[in-house]
Amino acid sequence: MKLGNKSFTTDEFFQSFTKNQINGDSSRRTGLREYIDLYTNLKLKVMAAEQEGRDTTEGFREEIATYRKQLAQSYLNDKETIEHLTAEAYERLKEEVNVSHILFSVAEDAAPADTLKAYQAALDVRKQILNGTDFSTAARQFSKDPTAATNGGNLGYLTAFQVVYPIETAAYTTPVGGISTPVRSRSGYHLVKVLDKRPSRGKVQVAHILVRISPSAAASGGGNEGQKAAKARIDEAYNRLEKGEPFDMLVKEFSDDRESRNTGGVLPVFGVGQMVQPFEEAAYSLSQPGTFSKPFQSNYGWHIVRLIERQPLESFESMAATLRQKVVTDTRAEIVRQAMVRRLRKNYTVTESPDVLAKTLTMADSSLLTGKWKLPAKLDASIEKKPIVLINQQPYTANDFLATVVRRQQPRRDPTSSATVQMERLFRRFVDDKIIEQEETGLEKKYPEFRSLMNDIRDGVLLSQVMEMNVWEKSLTDSLGQRAYYEAHKEKYRYDQRAAASILVVPNDEILKQASEMLAKSPYQLRRSVEELSYATNQSALTPKQRETLFDLIVLLVKNSDYLVEVSGSADGTERDTISASRIRNVVSLLTANRIPIVRIMEKDHGKFRPGLTGTGRNDKARRVTFQLYSTSKKDVEKILNSKEPGAVKLTEGLFAKGINPYLDAVDWQPGTTTIRRDGKVALVKIDQIDPPRLKTFEEARGAVINDYQAVLEKQWLDRLKQQYPVQMNEEEVRKLAK
Repeated sequence: MKLGNKSFTTDEFFQSFTKNQINGDSSRRTGLREYIDLYTNLKLKVMAAEQEGRDTTEGFREEIATYRKQLAQSYLNDKETIEHLTAEAYERLKEEVNVSHILFSVAEDAAPADTLKAYQAALDVRKQILNGTDFSTAARQFSKDPTAATNGGNLGYLTAFQVVYPIETAAYTTPVGGISTPVRSRSGYHLVKVLDKRPSRGKVQVAHILVRISPSAAASGGGNEGQKAAKARIDEAYNRLEKGEPFDMLVKEFSDDRESRNTGGVLPVFGVGQMVQPFEEAAYSLSQPGTFSKPFQSNYGWHIVRLIERQPLESFESMAATLRQKVVTDTRAEIVRQAMVRRLRKNYTVTESPDVLAKTLTMADSSLLTGKWKLPAKLDASIEKKPIVLINQQPYTANDFLATVVRRQQPRRDPTSSATVQMERLFRRFVDDKIIEQEETGLEKKYPEFRSLMNDIRDGVLLSQVMEMNVWEKSLTDSLGQRAYYEAHKEKYRYDQRAAASILVVPNDEILKQASEMLAKSPYQLRRSVEELSYATNQSALTPKQRETLFDLIVLLVKNSDYLVEVSGSADGTERDTISASRIRNVVSLLTANRIPIVRIMEKDHGKFRPGLTGTGRNDKARRVTFQLYSTSKKDVEKILNSKEPGAVKLTEGLFAKGINPYLDAVDWQPGTTTIRRDGKVALVKIDQIDPPRLKTFEEARGAVINDYQAVLEKQWLDRLKQQYPVQMNEEEVRKLAK
């Protein structure tokens, strides 16, 4: 095919066509002739973009470079290594290992003598332990891990991705009771002892009640009044739980965890090693959803946890993508990189210049260890612009390497670090980087599919730009053209008969009754609790604790813009007559001061006659302000009804054509309310009115008009391009392809 003076080969077309057939939906594959038209139109638009110079702009080059970098990663990474590490990680996730370790600190770039000294120290201590010295005692004496003094080096139970890969590998390859040989990490050498192994317990989700202990109380011992008060509060919560009071209500009353208090104490799903040990053990000790623990103490305070669900380890297929991502981003990433470099080195000739390298390495000094090494104004003539390494005959000079040193140097705090070793490590990294850089630069030549993908991306970016200018933007802004198209094609834009209706679908009659009662009158009363305020006799000013409670209410109202709140105040018979009104006024003032509009607040003053209470004397239950939530949105009612069983209740409102909603289709289309049962559910269908078929107004049809108008603009533009670049098709080649 020729478009103007530009030719396109059968091979280019066939590659594009077959890629479309493989990647496309098999039920909607494009025929050969149809694809020829699509291919021709695409190339015409790309040629128009090229003529406008869109492929030469800085923005275009940057966008293509970003896409290329992302695409190149799948060609540069060592896929075999990634798959091996991914499968290995999944197998390790099936098991949890209890380990202890001893750290012999030595810098990653320490001098050889210091590295050997640390290694020998690790061997000596290992020998002592094998001869009978207690591991935890040795950890307290020798380990440079600051936590070893208190935990004897114990890391607890762990699984994959929770410690650096070398320690993880030692944990999984050492038998129970065994002690590993010295294991190297960036921090130094480790001895790893395996205390126990057990099958994975999966993940859990719990809700909790937390009663904090103040730092001063925690520091002063068990007899402190603050500690006693915290223990008394958690015991009261536990006793009331055992009597059957709802967990989420007690969370609101007792829990000091502000983040989870308004969600019933629910915490994110977690696995082994992600929570402090007492919390983890209490959570995993529960086996049945809904059961709760006895009160227990952690360094955060006193807790009660309630099990929501236990999640077993997912299948490899469902986790594989996430595991691959972790493999290339955690400490395994260096293993992947090294495997890639080893693979590439088989096809690259690397020749170092020993004299230039040796002279260059002598330039390392103590400033490199502080990250402040500077390139001299003039290098020694023996290395100035001299090749320090040749990679596939391409020279890289000492100047190139030293400029990289300036950019990549990092301060080293470990006293065992060596400037010379750090400089040499930077050189090895420099060589590896240049090998990878050369490989990345030549991907188009080495991999035809990469070249094809990059051409597709290039065409796609250009296509998007010219379509935006010539079709999409014009169709959106040309209101006169939209209107003219609508007037000429009105009959295309019609509404069928529609019903204005609401459909409430619930599991059973009991919930239907509950939902109907809640939806009977707007605003809709929500069965959602808010902590009430209790007052001392004749007190109306807000205490700090009451302000904190109101802050939770404010957050709730801010998050739910359709909520209204009824503030009800009362007093007992011994208080002055105006005290309940004063309590209400102070609460409302705080709400409005925090940007809750007065129109969202309803006031109810019960005075000394609160419903449900009898007597005219002293009564603690009468001295309070309570809150009732309402909403102007039916969707909030739906959320409340679904709080215990998500998705059980579904409320749908709007204008419906036939065939849209099966419950609506099952009733006579007449205004009124009908209850029907189908698919094991109960539905309340309320039809307010029936709209007859009619033409859509321009405003109603505007979205569809714009889409149709875009097609017209695109065809007009393509007709102009075909005049500019006449299409010449080699029909003989087309017939060959068709065969």
